[in-house]
Amino acid sequence: MTILEQVYASGGDVIIHTLEITCAAWAEPILLCEGFENQSVIDENGRALTFEAAAFQLAEPERSNRGSQTLDFAVDGVMGTAQQKVDAALEEEERITLIYRKFLASNLSEPAERPYRMTILGGEMNGSTVQLQAGFFDLINRQWPRDVYSTTFSPGLRYL
Repeated sequence: MTILEQVYASGGDVIIHTLEITCAAWAEPILLCEGFENQSVIDENGRALTFEAAAFQLAEPERSNRGSQTLDFAVDGVMGTAQQKVDAALEEEERITLIYRKFLASNLSEPAERPYRMTILGGEMNGSTVQLQAGFFDLINRQWPRDVYSTTFSPGLRYL
């Protein structure tokens, strides 16, 4: 039985959901945690991080063997800095990545389970609310071989 299964069974501990949103175009990542208080935690690499309290809601991907799974989440009360960071990422054509972690309130020294690492696939901003979709690398629906063998890629094909 995993630590989270024990927490769900006993109901005595609080699970803290955290989001770390990073991009190469930004000076520092966006660190958000669910709740009303900022949380200082230690991540899986031993880094000390302080997550800012935010009102967000997320729908975890189901555990299945489908090729494409997405994490949908909405963050409320977003200031103009979020729009500026998104614009900077679009201008630099950089990928925005998301790390989703679960911590227990009784043990902030490590995540309760392995973090999800995803890429932001899309989203929209309505007023002060941002709704985003993040997904894993879709290996199942990837073409193979990855390179298309044409005469421009392989000029020797012309003589076959």
